[in-house]
Amino acid sequence: MKLKGLIKRKYAVTTKGNKKREVPEGIYVQCPKCKKSIYRPELKKTLGICPHCQYYYPLSARGRLGMIVDKNSFEEMDSDLKSSNPLEFEGYEEKLEKYKEKTKQNEAVLTGKATIEGQEVIIAIMDSGFMMGSMGQVVGEKIARAIERATLDKIPLIIFTASGGARMQEGIFSLMQMAKTSAALAKHDANGLLYISVLTDPTTGGVTASFATLGDIILAEPGALVGFAGPRVIEQTIKQKLPEGFQRAEFLMEKGQIDAIVKREEMRQTLAAILRLHQKKEVR
Repeated sequence: MKLKGLIKRKYAVTTKGNKKREVPEGIYVQCPKCKKSIYRPELKKTLGICPHCQYYYPLSARGRLGMIVDKNSFEEMDSDLKSSNPLEFEGYEEKLEKYKEKTKQNEAVLTGKATIEGQEVIIAIMDSGFMMGSMGQVVGEKIARAIERATLDKIPLIIFTASGGARMQEGIFSLMQMAKTSAALAKHDANGLLYISVLTDPTTGGVTASFATLGDIILAEPGALVGFAGPRVIEQTIKQKLPEGFQRAEFLMEKGQIDAIVKREEMRQTLAAILRLHQKKEVR
């Protein structure tokens, strides 16, 4: 996980006796779950997992990519695609530029071809740091193209999801991506090819209602929130208290909606093992 740039350049002044000394701010971060302080280099060593309570910090797309694929094997696809403003939504273009600068990416998903322990895959990784991983035209197009490339090359497909759902600034153009990606996956499946979906926190809205839950094998990180509407919205709508852990990966595992919960440090090995099991053997 890339932590460079997260350490602030400002300094806090502390005193010891009559002497003043400067301590860099941002060396420690507070866990949003247990509220304990974590030394940033320690967080990097634990792959973005709180050492106190095991809370999973979100990862950038490229940070996650480095944990999963073989070194120097990734060939990015469609990096030049950029979103427009089809509904002329006020402030949308400025917001896009802000997130491009923040994430150093043109959109909320990274796609390409790579190998995992020598096995070829097409991989797509959503980035919640770019407008909460929301799905607009370009996100849907990049994922659809990735699926089609996997079908054309006759190799497995892996998609890591992290999304707040469809992008409201693009209206129906965003919602169309649900059908487009699902149709592409239907063709991939008709060709007898493997699709592994990996659900990370959060995976919600139109992404959940389309490609996220269409995997032949569905994995999830521990504690990942997965659902269509959020739990607070559901409670307000039905006027009832939801069960403990509702919509979390463990709850979904218990109900049979996902196949396995995989720890972050075990994800690469787990994916490699699944890919080996599904290799097509040549008939002599």
